[in-house]
Amino acid sequence: MMFKIEYNSQSRKFLKNLEKHLVKRILEKLEDVSKNPFRYLEHHEGRDYKLRIGDYRALVDVDFKSKILIVRILDKRGRIYKK
Repeated sequence: MMFKIEYNSQSRKFLKNLEKHLVKRILEKLEDVSKNPFRYLEHHEGRDYKLRIGDYRALVDVDFKSKILIVRILDKRGRIYKK
């Protein structure tokens, strides 16, 4: 039940501006999530899911039909829920 991961422009921009070791950690976690998404994802408001990655959070849309995880927002824990 492997899901494909897609990033929107905001999440790509956020990763581009992070330090390399943090980017590696986030990408590794997302790779783990793609193998078994609902072990890690928690339901968030509406149709979104949230993923905890240390001090960072990702808001993810799930396309069940196409088996795609769409990373909409990546940010620090304190800022992500204000967006």
